[in-house]
Amino acid sequence: MSAIETKDLRRSFGEEEAVAGVDLTVEDGEIYGFLGPNGAGKSTMVRMLCTLLGPSGGTATVAGLDIATQASEVRLRIGVALQEAALDEKQTGREILDIQGRLYGMSSQVLAERIDKVLEFVDIGDAIDRRVGTYSGGMKRRVDLASSLLHEPEVLFLDEPTTGLDPVSRTKVWEEVRRLNRELGVTIFLTTQYLEEADVLADRVGIIDAGKLVAQGTPVELKRSVGNDLIVVDLEYNGSGTVAVDDASMPVPNLDHLPTVTGVSRHGTELSVSSSDGAALVNDLVVALNDSGARVASLTLRTPTLDDVFLDVTGHRIEPGGDL
Repeated sequence: MSAIETKDLRRSFGEEEAVAGVDLTVEDGEIYGFLGPNGAGKSTMVRMLCTLLGPSGGTATVAGLDIATQASEVRLRIGVALQEAALDEKQTGREILDIQGRLYGMSSQVLAERIDKVLEFVDIGDAIDRRVGTYSGGMKRRVDLASSLLHEPEVLFLDEPTTGLDPVSRTKVWEEVRRLNRELGVTIFLTTQYLEEADVLADRVGIIDAGKLVAQGTPVELKRSVGNDLIVVDLEYNGSGTVAVDDASMPVPNLDHLPTVTGVSRHGTELSVSSSDGAALVNDLVVALNDSGARVASLTLRTPTLDDVFLDVTGHRIEPGGDL
């Protein structure tokens, strides 16, 4: 049995389809990274899987239970930490955990044991007995994470858990997510708009754009789909030396015949050439471009990133914090 399975899952808001027929499977014990920009449908997807929103079409199961017909049972088996932690700033972290445990019907003894256990995994330190109003953004996220783990969920949903955090706090959250997965065996469904986060944490990544799942695989598989090496070229007109603006007026030769070229894509004045041996290709590539009348303003040889994968499958780059 898979931890999460969706078939043609959809959600519309009026005429707008936020999730447009998503098929995916998340295996038990996996960290699945759901990657996409703001407005792509990530949070809508999570809210459906957490039973906070009903689907407009399709089906989905979480922990083997149908999200539409068995919502109450699903909620008992999942933990959820959404983008905005709804924490009472006048309470201490421990008081918030205590209330959460009582809502799940835990006895005082069981609850005390559970709180001690989650605090071994989520580093809050002495701040657990201070008022939440004194916490940093990263500390609030960790209390929210601890709260979602009290009832020992089978599946944990983290909706952009590090958005707005400083690099140190973000790294700390990453460490805790890895440890939860490794030591407790919790399946984690992680939405993110940060390419590095998906690359570092996820066993597999699904890329969503405009409500559709456009690519899926391990980070290594996705990057290999672009090519072993990537040459990124910024082009200029050969005659005037000014940066080209009009795509149609800028000549670009057919490069597929060059040795080791495995793919070519162009986005404005940027040309991306994937290759099985980028170092050997550079000289022939520059000559071919120059002969065609295109001029190389700059050239970079590197291995592909998830940003390159996103650009390849969607035609645009992901901009964390921005809308498309």
